[in-house]
Amino acid sequence: MNILYLCHRFPFPPKRGGKIRPFNMIRHLTARGHAVTVCSLVRSAAEADEGRGIAPHCAHFEMGAVSEPMQWARMIVRLPLVTPSSMGYFYSPDLARRVRSLLRQQHWDLIFVHCSSVAQYVAHVTDIPKILDFGDMDSQKWLEYADRKPFPLSLGYRLEGTKMLWAEKRLARRFDLCTATTRAEWQTLEDYGTGAATDWFPNGVDADYFSPVDAPYDAETISFIGRMDYYPNQECMSRFCAQVWPMLKASRPQMKLLIVGADPSPEMRALGQIPGVTVTGSVPDVRPHVRSSALMVAPLAIARGTQNKILEAMAMGVPVVTSRVAAGGVDAEAPSHLLVADSAAEITQAILRIVENPAERQRLAAAGRERMLSHHAWPRSMQRLDAIIERCRQSFAPVIERTA
Repeated sequence: MNILYLCHRFPFPPKRGGKIRPFNMIRHLTARGHAVTVCSLVRSAAEADEGRGIAPHCAHFEMGAVSEPMQWARMIVRLPLVTPSSMGYFYSPDLARRVRSLLRQQHWDLIFVHCSSVAQYVAHVTDIPKILDFGDMDSQKWLEYADRKPFPLSLGYRLEGTKMLWAEKRLARRFDLCTATTRAEWQTLEDYGTGAATDWFPNGVDADYFSPVDAPYDAETISFIGRMDYYPNQECMSRFCAQVWPMLKASRPQMKLLIVGADPSPEMRALGQIPGVTVTGSVPDVRPHVRSSALMVAPLAIARGTQNKILEAMAMGVPVVTSRVAAGGVDAEAPSHLLVADSAAEITQAILRIVENPAERQRLAAAGRERMLSHHAWPRSMQRLDAIIERCRQSFAPVIERTA
């Protein structure tokens, strides 16, 4: 098949959540013999240089270069409109022209879109089978932000969430099949009642890259991994350091916390002034930090879809203590494969249960790794994707003329 693939972040190198899922899809489809043309945005010359490494994994790629000031302006212009500001942030006239040119010049067997914010480039196409992989339902994330942000930011997020909810429903009706990352996100999509065909397929984890090592760990060190310019991660660590960390230090004064992730805000860097807490910023490789830890914590209060950090830690044989909402995006069961805790006291108790009991740590390490191999391997996920694509193509009823 000749496949036109659009995604909101250029999917190479696959170092963050928004890039990992599309990259693995593209790599899989190419390996299956399909000719995949990738269209996405780049926000810097450095990102463009790195992104060209995708060449061996696709037939062709197009980059739409954008600048942050212009994208913010496009967001602001949309504030009084019904169009979500997110659509402005991921819009590029240059990329739109490139997509239109590709649609005119080539025959396409399938259009695949990852993330609703870039569905705008092909929403009008009616004579080619189209799949929209929402991944996460972004509207629900913005509405959750609205409940946690102070006024007037809360008002802005509520407005964006409401507009995005309307846009998600509208877009679902304009695609032949829509997908999500987890059963929970799929159920949200189903509950929209759009009448669109829907399905889901999970994120996987590269269990060879994220593998255990035969090396000692530090029983007094715990870790958190994630981009620290991302609000759910910031909220999680601010709350953890304020509510959980004092109780842990009272029980184990030598305990250390590593907060590992790129672009920490000034508020996140300030957490490094707390005794025992280290904020590393960007690191070349997160694996040594996780593997040397007794466990990884991920007690997120806001968590849509799958938290790749959880998959990666479990694949490395490092136990995870996470929140109920974050655990909902992982095909694993507590307490068999990971521990779930929500209140500060519960989180503290769960962490101490692992650090004070090497046998329990070993049990969770082995069980978590095995669960990733059996339930979050990319090959199994991609089998579901293949079936979804076939379902879409079999049920497609073309409209002969494409609207302008």
